[in-house]
Order: sequence, then C-alpha cells, then structure tokens
Amino acid sequence: MLHSVSFSGNYPLEKHGILSFAAKNFMSDFHALQVSAVKKLTPNSVAITFTVPESLRNTFSFKAGQYITIKHQMNGQEIRRAYSISCAPSSGILTVGVKKMPNGMFSVYANEILKEGDTLEVMPPEGRFIFEPAGNPKNIIAFAAGSGITPIMSIAQTVLEGHPENVFVLVFGNQSPSETMYLDSIRRMKKQYTDRFFIQHVYSRTREEGALFGHIERSTVNFVIKNQFKNIVFDAHYLCGPEPMINTVSEILMEHGVSKEKILFELFTSSDSEDVLAEELEGKTQVEVVVDDETFSLTMDKKQLVLDAVLKEGIDAPYSCQGGVCSSCIARIKEGKAEMVKNQILTDGEVAEGLILTCQAHPLTPTLKLDYDDV
Repeated sequence: MLHSVSFSGNYPLEKHGILSFAAKNFMSDFHALQVSAVKKLTPNSVAITFTVPESLRNTFSFKAGQYITIKHQMNGQEIRRAYSISCAPSSGILTVGVKKMPNGMFSVYANEILKEGDTLEVMPPEGRFIFEPAGNPKNIIAFAAGSGITPIMSIAQTVLEGHPENVFVLVFGNQSPSETMYLDSIRRMKKQYTDRFFIQHVYSRTREEGALFGHIERSTVNFVIKNQFKNIVFDAHYLCGPEPMINTVSEILMEHGVSKEKILFELFTSSDSEDVLAEELEGKTQVEVVVDDETFSLTMDKKQLVLDAVLKEGIDAPYSCQGGVCSSCIARIKEGKAEMVKNQILTDGEVAEGLILTCQAHPLTPTLKLDYDDV
C-alpha cells in the first residue's frame, strides 16, 4: 500500500483512537516471517502470504484495513515498504497485494524474484484506515482504484461476514479486467453474498458489459450515489487510491451532504509538496528522542526533517513510507515546537495534543523533546 491515512477526523486515522503506548513499542520491532505463497493476481501484481508462527499470532493480529511494513536489504541498501493486508482478520492468514511499479525496487523484486520459502522482515500490523464490526446492521460503500483495492478486500469481507444484514457497495476503477487485482476473489464474494455485495467496475481502456468506461470521476460518483443506490443511506464511505481520485470523490460526497466524519480515506500515493518551510528556518535545535524506553540526544539543523536527522544518528525510530502517507513515524512533542510540511493523517485535535509526523516535521525551537512511545 503505500499509505496515507485519513479519517476525516483521516490513512484513514482512528476515529477509534490512536495507537496505545504498548502497541507502538510492540510495532517498532521487525520479525522474520517465511513466505508461504506468492500468487499471481495480474501480469503486474502478486499476493504474498506469510506463515505466522503460533508464538507471534497475537503480535500479528490485525483489524480490517491495516497494513504491514516490510524491510529488506537490496544492493546493500535497506528499504522499507508498507503494504495493506488484503485478507480478513477471520481468515487466519496474513496476505498483502503488491503491484509492480515502474522502477520500484521491492515491488519488482516481489513480482519477479520472491518465492515460497523466502524470508522477509515484517513489522506487526498498524494503521487507522479500519473497519470494526458492530452489533447493528451497516451500509458501507468503497471507492477504490488499482492497488487501492487491497485494504478494501479485507474491509469488504469483514463487513459482509460481520452481520447478516450488512451491505457493501464497491466502485472499483482499473485499466481492464486483466489488470484488476483480486478479480476472482471479488467474483466469489459476489456469488456468496448475492443480495448484499454490489460491484460497479470502471475501466479506462476497455469497454466491458456492465462496467462504466473511463475513470472514477464526478459522473461516476453521481451515478452510483444518486441513481444506482439512491435508496441506501451509507454509514461510512471508504476511499483508497491516488490522491486526485480521493479529492474528487470526497468533494462530491460532501456536496451531497455526506459529513466528513463518514468519509475515510487512505492514500497510496501523495502529490509532492514543496518544502517552503525549510527555506525560512535558520539555526540548530537540540533534540531529545525517546524510542522503546531509551532516550537519545542529537543536534540538528532546523532545515532538516526530524525523522531524517534521527535516522542519520542511527536511532531505530519507527518509520515506513517517509512520505507522510502512513502513520508509522508519529511521535508526541513533550517540549518545544515543530511544524509539519504537510499532514493528511493527523486530526486537528491530535495535532493540538502534540502529535506530529516526524517525516514531515521541522523543529522551530532551540530544544525539542519527542516521545515515539507515548502515542
């Protein structure tokens, strides 16, 4: 997944609360997991399933919509990539979908080289773009594009099995059926939940019976919301895919009166933002960092991003995407001030409480004390 999360209140962020102290400590550790299967989904994507030993079952338990971070050494360089879990928590397995990206180091490796029996370093699940079953019936709709389907697969299955009256509507954009990840699984789900699972495919390069042609755009959203399912009131709207699609769908939903609290989104990619803040900053900051109950001190230039400075010192702070689209690098400011270049994850309330994305934050004060554990 390369993630960004957002509840509107946004990864995708837990409307249900942020990660606990213990969980954050727990999740900063990687564990060696053996690959039990590598299944081809499309010519350019695979599903990777891991064997989770009994001793790590609790560690790798997850909620529908969460992701794992994979760490791997390639050409003498450590790379980390975040991928959404595509199976349901009830499945008893751990599977992620990986789409091969142009010049993507790990995604190319996963699609062309990785095989059953190999071992990868994996961080336990995290993320706030989640669905938790409730005792009463829920109507859920999701808009996904491309590999944005991966967390939605987990969420859809969890919704449908969670209550006999739950309804799930999926609007899924791709180039063509042959490039549609999890297409066979979606068809099986439709067959199993005929009266409660509805799928509207959108293809941009081929015309198919029953599918819309083009991209998920204003006309698509209007057709689905105001025509196909005009008699359904949705309890939540899950959006996952490229930033332009998420912005478009969010805007239209709000125009139709959907409250921000009912729109949850997760970015797999995010547009680049010019770091104009760095140009305005001068001087040094003395930083104190707490990670896994250890305290570290360093001096950094205010023009640097906090996470970059911390990692440069060899401090094993948690991180994944380094692009502000996942929640791995969150820390709490205990003293001093910092400002983020961009923030599509933390709510205003969380920022007011002192939480920051360290991969996006510049220190503003002569001293800054951060705690990665207390989040």
